[in-house]
Amino acid sequence: MSLGTVLTAIVTPFDEQGAVDEKTFVALMHHLAAHGSDGIVVCGTTGESPTLSIEEHMRLVELACAERPAGVTVVGSAGSNDTRHAVEMTERATAAGVDAILSVTPYYNRPNRRGLAAHYREIARATDKPIVLYNIPSRCARDIANDELAELAQIEHVDYVKQAANANLAPVDGLGIYAGNDELYAPVLEMGECGVISVASHVCGDLMARMAREPENRAELEAAFKPILDALAVTVNPIPVKAALAMLGLCGPGLRLPLVEASDEEAAVVRSALEGAGLL
Repeated sequence: MSLGTVLTAIVTPFDEQGAVDEKTFVALMHHLAAHGSDGIVVCGTTGESPTLSIEEHMRLVELACAERPAGVTVVGSAGSNDTRHAVEMTERATAAGVDAILSVTPYYNRPNRRGLAAHYREIARATDKPIVLYNIPSRCARDIANDELAELAQIEHVDYVKQAANANLAPVDGLGIYAGNDELYAPVLEMGECGVISVASHVCGDLMARMAREPENRAELEAAFKPILDALAVTVNPIPVKAALAMLGLCGPGLRLPLVEASDEEAAVVRSALEGAGLL
């Protein structure tokens, strides 16, 4: 099945007391669908999954499935460095009605090749949905090389990879590729691969959808895209994108510790990029 081209790794809005703001989450999901997003990835890194309780996490996955705009896919993040936990989350996300599972490389304990394969075989037994592997060595301290990805692709239901190791970007036998970093989006499209799981699409999703629809204009659109990417990298994700969404009136800027709101200097960089793109 197609999960779409532009999938937004949606932020988790919090209210002034730090509780999950479900009303804003649903409104933001519909805003994204109206502005270029084909799908929503729920409770990933951008959604601050490390500081969500299991019940908050699963409630957001269930809410996304129940309130999804027509035609929009929902990918539920269900990864863990504890295989038993990953299996439980995968089962619950599948029961909630997701279209696919995002499953990050086990972090901190850094399994070897045989352990990683065993981990994903257990997860694959827990779902009948496509699994999107998530290779992000900058956060997991473990890179999955392309030959290893091809081996994992032989596991039933392992159909895609969200590739956030820029140096690894290349076709992988048996896997559809989603850019895991926004700067890889255009190269992934040029390869004829699936698309992107994006942070920037929160604020410039229409432009990103055009990049897929208008290959003849892709270079020009990519040039317009770059200042936004640079601004959203001014500090650790999702601090800048939450600042941007607050400026656009779409979501409060609040995060859960240990993440903190953008400094005045960081916010100024984000505001300048939004103004330069005509978004403010």
